[in-house]
Amino acid sequence: MALSLYRIQGFLFRGFLYSSGKKWQYSCRASNYLRLTMRACPCGKIAAKRALPYERCCGRYVEDFDLTPAPDAESLMRSRYTAYVLERVPYLLATWHPDTRPQSLDDLAPVKWLGLNIKSIVPPEPADPNTAWVEFVARSRVNGRGERLHERSRFVKQEGRWFYIDGKIFD
Repeated sequence: MALSLYRIQGFLFRGFLYSSGKKWQYSCRASNYLRLTMRACPCGKIAAKRALPYERCCGRYVEDFDLTPAPDAESLMRSRYTAYVLERVPYLLATWHPDTRPQSLDDLAPVKWLGLNIKSIVPPEPADPNTAWVEFVARSRVNGRGERLHERSRFVKQEGRWFYIDGKIFD
């Protein structure tokens, strides 16, 4: 049986889809995907006092970048954090501006991401409608040691898509 491409709840994934009686079954890979979509999004975004599920938050951007780009710099920041948590390297590279994008992310140390806190958002201004800033703190554990990344990231919009370009790291 060959792997096929399926769209479930608006997301594309590769896997097996087969019938056992009246119920459709998904391969292990697909069922893991469906479990992920029901979980709270790793970025921690809250709406109506509840954590948004992955599929309604960053999942729509991370899983379908070609058709659903992040609509603003904050959404891109959150979805990139989520991609780091889920180790979605293709998404990270696709959303990194070509002028500053590394060749690969193979040299990343194993990190357990623990949480994201957005400190401030500077939306595009009329004088420069294609640049926005997001300041955040991301907590992580590296080799058993707690770490904090405090950065003010710059995002640019080109051809209707937002890209991470660079950032200033604070101590």
